[in-house]
Amino acid sequence: MKRLIAPIIIITLGIAWLLTAMEVWQTVNWVWVLGLALAGALVLVVGGFNRTTLVLGPFLIICAGFSVARQAGKISESVELPTLVIIFGVLSLLAVVLPVRDASAKA
Repeated sequence: MKRLIAPIIIITLGIAWLLTAMEVWQTVNWVWVLGLALAGALVLVVGGFNRTTLVLGPFLIICAGFSVARQAGKISESVELPTLVIIFGVLSLLAVVLPVRDASAKA
């Protein structure tokens, strides 16, 4: 599975570059958005499923979605940032209350 990471990153960056060059949603920086989403997915794939990745992976993916919404003018920064803080708090709470193993625990 880890052998697939480099090709997937290259493909994702190529897609982002193409979307930017084709001016698909001109106001959206696709390299940034897809980079965030890919980083979140990689955290889950490479790190497995534990308390840390349960928070970090989905949070980065959600950040990518909010970034698209902000760049497209659907939400303002003054709404985006506090909402992301709330989401981070909810994910952190879930990591504590759900029966998920610690990152340091041996599998």
